[in-house]
Amino acid sequence: MIIRGRTLHPGTATGTPIRLTAPLSFWGGTDNEGRIVDAHHPQCGALLTGRILLMESGRGSSSASSVLAEQIRARTAPAAIILSRPDPIIPLGALIAAELYGLNFPVVVAPYDAIPTDALVQVTDGTITW
Repeated sequence: MIIRGRTLHPGTATGTPIRLTAPLSFWGGTDNEGRIVDAHHPQCGALLTGRILLMESGRGSSSASSVLAEQIRARTAPAAIILSRPDPIIPLGALIAAELYGLNFPVVVAPYDAIPTDALVQVTDGTITW
């Protein structure tokens, strides 16, 4: 199956999806291992590292972009993020990681309800396949 979305930041990644039921801020919402630590998030405790993160949008603080950039550098970030609506903070974190560390991290806006969470998914810029 193929879904074509809008590229907010280019890159290629492969991983197993995780669909969040609520928006997430990387600042204060995740730890340095890529785990959701926000006690109020419905999926608190879930590990995002190396997964294709499916979520409506980010939540909150502009500082989340620097936390995401650092997680990309440390290889504890999700493999890619697919959003259902544009968010300026998430792609900013990807842009920072690309500029500072030379690491491309795909961020895409696309309808993701059809993406199975038990399949291996590849994100190449705005194209999502499984």
